[in-house]
Amino acid sequence: MERQFPTITDESLAELGRFIGQPVRRPEPYIEVATRDAMRHWAHGIGDRNPFWVEHGVAPPTILFAMDRIVSGYVGGLPGIHAMYAGTDFRWRLPIREDDRIVGDSALLALVDKASTFAKRAIQQTYRTTFTNQRGELVCEADSWCFRTERDTARERRKYGTVEAHRYTPEEIERIRLAYRSEEIRGTTARYWEDVQVGDALPPMVKGPLTVTSVIAFIQGWGSLYVRAHGLAFDMFERHPALAIPNAFGVPEPPERVHWDEAFARAVGVPGAYDYGPERVAWLGHLVTNWMGDDGFLRRLNVRVQRHNLIGDTTWCRGRVAAKAVVENRGEVTLDLTAVNQRGEVTAAGQATLVLPRRTA
Repeated sequence: MERQFPTITDESLAELGRFIGQPVRRPEPYIEVATRDAMRHWAHGIGDRNPFWVEHGVAPPTILFAMDRIVSGYVGGLPGIHAMYAGTDFRWRLPIREDDRIVGDSALLALVDKASTFAKRAIQQTYRTTFTNQRGELVCEADSWCFRTERDTARERRKYGTVEAHRYTPEEIERIRLAYRSEEIRGTTARYWEDVQVGDALPPMVKGPLTVTSVIAFIQGWGSLYVRAHGLAFDMFERHPALAIPNAFGVPEPPERVHWDEAFARAVGVPGAYDYGPERVAWLGHLVTNWMGDDGFLRRLNVRVQRHNLIGDTTWCRGRVAAKAVVENRGEVTLDLTAVNQRGEVTAAGQATLVLPRRTA
């Protein structure tokens, strides 16, 4: 098949490398102010049913994905080279409260040239974003990274071959329905640090099966990177011509359509349309906040996205207590986290650190 897309060159990589350490112009965020509506939309977009987020004026911590596009995988340079979001390391200092105005300031942190079984060569492109509120307080610092890959090379190498979409039996759907019904939200019942033991397992939480409908629901809360309507879309294509990739009807659409366009997803080397990586990070954050209760505070969430989560996949989010300690009079707990699909493949993994209330401080 004739090659359709650009390749990574040493020259283009060196050009991008000139910007390491320099501030990045901030793309317009989807959410600037954590209004009650914005908090509810984000929670609903990731399927978080905890009423705490709206009733008490505190936002789910991962709402920062909707408040800055760079932390969600918006990258610059290497036009025409695909960007696959691969993870974020959030480090929170403060909660995000209702009506907080959050500003993210970002800089290109690193470019690492890596060998890749997926696309032969991949560039890990990492940004650091600092989030502050309207009072000038540091809310969070986050490192996020994407892998830049050649679309044609990834398609030709076919690392993942052909993965058949799972066909669900009524019994499987019933199991998922019951898992949703029995989902444990700790809520107002405090989970005390003293009551947690290393090795404790978190109740697993299901997400999916992933559908185009659920992808749209996530976009409603998150906002997307390049989804624009009508004249705004053509304005964007004029500014960034490499985003204007003709679809089957000859109409330009952005590469973001890999998340619902099966044919284009296969053109970039993936077996089919797949989810947005930040959503899975947020799912694992949801697992943690469900477990820790409303009195806990999520200090760190560091998740690596390892495989594609395809349309039709079901994800089981799991966690286990890896460590606990008293740090500066705080009761801290570290969790190991995984997201596992119905084929038993780990699609995301990482750790969380949280603070729980203590019976004796």
